[in-house]
Amino acid sequence: MSSIHLTLPDGSVRELPAGSTGHDLARAIGPGLAKAALAIRIDGQIRDLARPIDADATVSILTERDPDALEVLRHSTAHILATAVRQIFPNAGIGFGPPIEDGFYYDFEVPRPFTPDDLARIEEVMRGVTAADYPFEREVVDRAEANRRFADDPLKLERISELGPDETITVYTDGPFVDLCRGPHLPSTGRLKHFKLLTTAGAYWRGDERRQMLQRIYGTAWFKKDDLDGYLHRLEESKKRDHRRVGRELDLFMFHQFAPGAAFWTERGTTMINVLNQYLRELQRDDYQEIKTPLLYNKGLWEISGHWGKYRENMFLVLDNETGEHDFSLKPMNCPSHYLMYQSKKHSYRDLPLRYSTYDVLHRNEVSGALSGLTRVRQFQQDDCHVFLMENQIADEVRRLTAFILGYYETFGLTATLKFATRPPERVGDDAMWDRAEAALQAALEATGQPYELKPGDGAFYGPKIDFDVSDSIGRKWQLGTIQLDYAAPERFDLSYVGEDNTGHRPVVIHRAVSGSFERFMAILIEHFAGAFPVWLAPEQVRVLPISDHQREAADRLTRQLRAAGVRATLDAGNDTLNYRVRQGEVMKIPYLAVVGQREADGGTVAVRTRGVGTKQDVMTVAEFVAKVVAEDRTRARVP
Repeated sequence: MSSIHLTLPDGSVRELPAGSTGHDLARAIGPGLAKAALAIRIDGQIRDLARPIDADATVSILTERDPDALEVLRHSTAHILATAVRQIFPNAGIGFGPPIEDGFYYDFEVPRPFTPDDLARIEEVMRGVTAADYPFEREVVDRAEANRRFADDPLKLERISELGPDETITVYTDGPFVDLCRGPHLPSTGRLKHFKLLTTAGAYWRGDERRQMLQRIYGTAWFKKDDLDGYLHRLEESKKRDHRRVGRELDLFMFHQFAPGAAFWTERGTTMINVLNQYLRELQRDDYQEIKTPLLYNKGLWEISGHWGKYRENMFLVLDNETGEHDFSLKPMNCPSHYLMYQSKKHSYRDLPLRYSTYDVLHRNEVSGALSGLTRVRQFQQDDCHVFLMENQIADEVRRLTAFILGYYETFGLTATLKFATRPPERVGDDAMWDRAEAALQAALEATGQPYELKPGDGAFYGPKIDFDVSDSIGRKWQLGTIQLDYAAPERFDLSYVGEDNTGHRPVVIHRAVSGSFERFMAILIEHFAGAFPVWLAPEQVRVLPISDHQREAADRLTRQLRAAGVRATLDAGNDTLNYRVRQGEVMKIPYLAVVGQREADGGTVAVRTRGVGTKQDVMTVAEFVAKVVAEDRTRARVP
């Protein structure tokens, strides 16, 4: 082939000599693009600009405006990090260095953990590597040459030994450093301008706790300085808002070594959990059936559902004293028990959609190293729902559930983006079932009119799903709600309903969660609000403070009036000074501090200090204040 034809995003075609590169294409289009080009997408695969193109293809040039370019930037930054580490620690073993969300990491085998001084020194050397503007040069080598190049690094030799006989082995060089890598990379190290090394951590080689401990360095990289500065600001803000610290300061929950991965909720934290449950119950009062099911089941249930074969390592197994085997398990999810409830009665098409909701406790055997505050636990509660419905009801139900979930998030000031996840490599059911399920759910999603992203291969093992990623007040994203369409479970559990034709039919199942787990949702809310919860959610809505004992009776009367109206109010008439008690109320982030002096006691008024407005006090009648708090609680207003 003497020439190739490259189809651009606008449909135009460029003819170039065979073996031309992405650089050549960018220069042919224009000098501005040639300067901005970072990589090339060829038939959907991202490659280095310098790689020859030997066949006709559909192509696009990546610049920093392309979302995929950030991954290339961060992969290259990880490579530059390894370059610097090898200069400072010549005998360091080089593990893996992938890009991750918002950054990258690289694992190294070194004699001791990295220190903050090491990070500063490594970052300085990295800046020298970028200033040198070394080209990233790709080379294809055979297995013998790869083994020779990395003879001094057992980690790389192990990886080489695992490559298949027909797998292409590539190495990348930037200046003095050579790495075993698939790429792609930036054209040169000088294209990296804005980066920062962040933290270090221990990490087992290949994630296997039986292997040696490596030292991991995390970092971040961005195309623009403002983006880097914004991200570092969000990190600092995240530290201030860390739910583990804020939750302790506000006395919401605790953990104990005797129950790892399970939260102890204090009275204040339990109040918040109950308020969330109450809100969901209110929203689901008319159209859902709330049920409760057992926590412990024989393995027979999990064999039918498929969990015993695919999920058992994540389940807490219980020994059967009669068989001497681990034949029982605490439930890690509610789904199979809801199928048993559905099976227990006959159902008509008139009953559908039938919606079971529950708030049962679940247990999943997370490894101890993965546990992290409320965001990764072993015991948790879900606002779980399973909808049994006819196939022709899917679109209406998905529209209804989507509106429900988005409306719930809006109450908290959380915005969400939707993602459609398709069949994973490990799954139950044949391709025909998955084709049917994916087509039905995607059509239903598109009927909602909501924009969405595609997540190929990220579905549940039993069906495709719609995930809801929420953005909090400082721009972080959290995966929360889900709508999952399941054709497999009705077959496995032989679920049926009597149709209009008076014969048996198979329903489909939709799995729905809104908060995900209450534990994780609480962590997100704590950090989203930085502990300054709106009135309706705050565990203590009003704290009443008499100036002295002379106003104790009036303050007590105000407290009782607030409580009678349903307000969560407490009285602080301690011996400390008023300023001290006010400060304590501010530290606990209580929405309203109601100060009662002699003037207020005599006039039936109260001096109200609103959280976040400094020392200003609004004097109002007791009736006005009670009505104000009750209205904010009832309407779930996001104030103060």
